[in-house]
Amino acid sequence: MTRTLEATIDIAASPEQVWAVLGDLGRMKEFSPQCRLMKTVGGPAGVGSTTININRKGLLVWPTTSKILTFEPGRELRFRVNENRTIWSFVLEPTETGTRVVQRREAPTGTSKVSKTLINLAMGGTDSFDDEMVVGMNATLARVKNAVETTPAAA
Repeated sequence: MTRTLEATIDIAASPEQVWAVLGDLGRMKEFSPQCRLMKTVGGPAGVGSTTININRKGLLVWPTTSKILTFEPGRELRFRVNENRTIWSFVLEPTETGTRVVQRREAPTGTSKVSKTLINLAMGGTDSFDDEMVVGMNATLARVKNAVETTPAAA
């Protein structure tokens, strides 16, 4: 069974200010240690849109595509990676001091056989890869926090 991965951070800015950064999918490469490109195909991001993504870990580089499942400004971004069936989400929750952002990676139907094989052969195995993904998720959220909190409108 594929475990759900999660990271959380509090940001001293409104959900709308956080969304202004997080909802710009082209900026994902600034935040994620693994993502090198996330580009929406055929128009602006929205429910049903497709993205083309380039990921990197060390010398390994691989493309993926994803479908946006939820795109609610100020609230939630959720997309499914087509190649491995994982679902990634960012949920924004207002707090007394700003916004709590929860990032998750879920695989409710498991991951693809190809993905499992590649992770086991080239990425250190599932447990190691998942642990590394959580470290990356925390880094992603820290970078989003920094970008939002250093933007003049959030100060």
